Amino acid sequence: QVQLVESGGGLVQPGGSLRLSCVASGSIGPLNIMGWYRQAPGKQRELVATMTSVGITDYAGSAKGRFTISRDNAKNTVYLQMNSLRPNDTAVYFCNTKRLFPGPIDYWGQGTQVTVSS
Repeated sequence: QVQLVESGGGLVQPGGSLRLSCVASGSIGPLNIMGWYRQAPGKQRELVATMTSVGITDYAGSAKGRFTISRDNAKNTVYLQMNSLRPNDTAVYFCNTKRLFPGPIDYWGQGTQVTVSS
């Protein structure tokens, strides 16, 4: 069984930065996609950024140029560096790992709150 544990959320002023981390325990396989989604109150969960096990990235338009996803495959860890944060970035951020083989199977973390406010 795969478990994801996120950390790094919190309260930050507009224009500030935060770094989220997510560690996956268990077997996520050599072929996988790790990434971040977010859900604001009253809205659907949406993609923020993903990165495959071979380094291919995908970003939401709102994240491009401000957020950077990275990962350490040896540690089964994915990071999200968020810069120039805006109030509309406020949401619960969820870590996701999609194991492609055997699979595909999706795993989700419990979420970490990010609040951007002055």
